[in-house]
Amino acid sequence: MSDANQIDSGFRLKGWHVLAGFVGAFGIIITVNVVMATQAIRTFPGLEVKNSYVASQEFDTRRAAQEALGWQIYGDWQDGMVHLSITDADGQPVRVKDLHAVVGRATHVKDDVEPVLAFNGKTYEAPLDLAAGNWNIRMTALAEDGTLFEQRVILHVKR
Repeated sequence: MSDANQIDSGFRLKGWHVLAGFVGAFGIIITVNVVMATQAIRTFPGLEVKNSYVASQEFDTRRAAQEALGWQIYGDWQDGMVHLSITDADGQPVRVKDLHAVVGRATHVKDDVEPVLAFNGKTYEAPLDLAAGNWNIRMTALAEDGTLFEQRVILHVKR
């Protein structure tokens, strides 16, 4: 081949070009990892239980007591009101001794609110302005017989 058929662009790949490419690529990867790790730590709501071993030993007992109640739980939101329905095995409304609920997003706790739910004869309800999306109601109820009932109820808000 003759030199006339070769095109010389004048660019020569040198070691510092390769080094700059590696440093740039890994710099982007490390920056993204640091940002994601910071967000994960910043939005972590905390521990669920202080001692997971003890909680695991008591789990089956608590679950059996809750299942013996035969309760069905349903939550919804309509027209600025959050509703929490607790029914027994026969489908009848249940009035509990004590009820505590936290309504919040599944991914962070900054939007958590603790509405005061009042029993209207059928369901528990409270006025609550929620944005569209997925929410959780983390409820704790105390049955008349003293059984503690805990459940996370998924709530889909459509506007």
